[in-house]
Amino acid sequence: MKKNVKVKLARWDSAEYLKTDEDCQAYLQACFEEAGGDSAFIAKALGTIARARGMTQLARETGIGRESLYKSLSGESNPSFDTIMKVVKALGLKLSAGIA
Repeated sequence: MKKNVKVKLARWDSAEYLKTDEDCQAYLQACFEEAGGDSAFIAKALGTIARARGMTQLARETGIGRESLYKSLSGESNPSFDTIMKVVKALGLKLSAGIA
């Protein structure tokens, strides 16, 4: 006879595991490789890094409101390139290009 077993699952939050600059860099690189041209995926990855680093501090450094940052980096909106560049700079990251 089988018993009903309840399993409690926790939500996975990548931000909890991004502790160092190297972690953030590796995470963003992996997201670029997986994104397949999906800009919302990259925006959400930057949002994850931003949450790991502290969204309030990022808002101060970029001059963009905290709520606006959450919305822009949710993966459900289309942030301007200017916003993305401000976020990348404030996070101490660098975008680079290569041949695909």
